[in-house]
Amino acid sequence: WPSIYVRIDVIVNQETPPHLDKVSAPSLLDLLVSLGTHDAQFHISDLSSIFGYQPGTMIYLAGKLLHHSVPKWEKGERITLA
Repeated sequence: WPSIYVRIDVIVNQETPPHLDKVSAPSLLDLLVSLGTHDAQFHISDLSSIFGYQPGTMIYLAGKLLHHSVPKWEKGERITLA
């Protein structure tokens, strides 16, 4: 199907350390979709912000400009489409 995205990454049960997305364009937003049964949180350290990242959450983020991470969560399976 047609898409504005060049690629899709599937992240399964991985902690994501603070990072910037190297492949992203600074003028575009990345889409992250949270799936599974987990209770994770999404951190944007440049904004000193923590967001709930329950299954079904969608986040648009300037990933090349803002450091972001998903630290270890307590329970469940985490799948992210990025």
